[in-house]
Amino acid sequence: MSEITCWTLIESAAAGDRSAREAFAERYLPVVRAYLEARWSQRLTRAELDDAVQDVFVECLKHEGVLEYQRTRRGRGFRAYLFGVVRNIALRVETSRAHKLDPPRTDPFDGASIAADGDTSSRMFDRAWAAAVMREAALKQAERARVQGDEALRRVELLRLIFEEERSIAEIAREWNAPADRLHHDYARARREFESALREVVAFHAPESDAAVERECEDLMNLLA
Repeated sequence: MSEITCWTLIESAAAGDRSAREAFAERYLPVVRAYLEARWSQRLTRAELDDAVQDVFVECLKHEGVLEYQRTRRGRGFRAYLFGVVRNIALRVETSRAHKLDPPRTDPFDGASIAADGDTSSRMFDRAWAAAVMREAALKQAERARVQGDEALRRVELLRLIFEEERSIAEIAREWNAPADRLHHDYARARREFESALREVVAFHAPESDAAVERECEDLMNLLA
């Protein structure tokens, strides 16, 4: 397992290291924002959303806040704890917002009508987390490919065309004027390279053990299926 994990980042941020705090916000901001956007489905304004996101990071980064507490939980995954913080901030906003009207509507914002704090809410957060981890893994694979050269970059593009554009290998083979059996081989290799990048990213967030990393990778794939 890598010695560089979320705990190194969390401990540095908790100790007041500015670059670590910026890295913490940059890494987890997309997850927090995606979850709150999905939870509120455009019922709150952009300013209200921005304020809620900011509140999450104030809670995490303040003296004796979440990061300080997390120092005693080293070796355990951070995802569940971050979800708890975001959910509590969301409930606080919803409670306050319930007494205001939604212009030009005449009905108040109804926090109770939101897919509340059970399995649905947790799954919304988990899907946002999974999407962020997958993006990070794709970026890591692309970074490695740029070092390895054109063939590796071609495999990254092949994977993107298949998954993002839902193109078939036969179609890509005709467009690239390449043998389909060669592209099938390249695709299998690209999948292995992505899975290697994914395991490295997951190991950063869930550094308990190799077995825990494999379980987390499988869970993430299932969440996005």
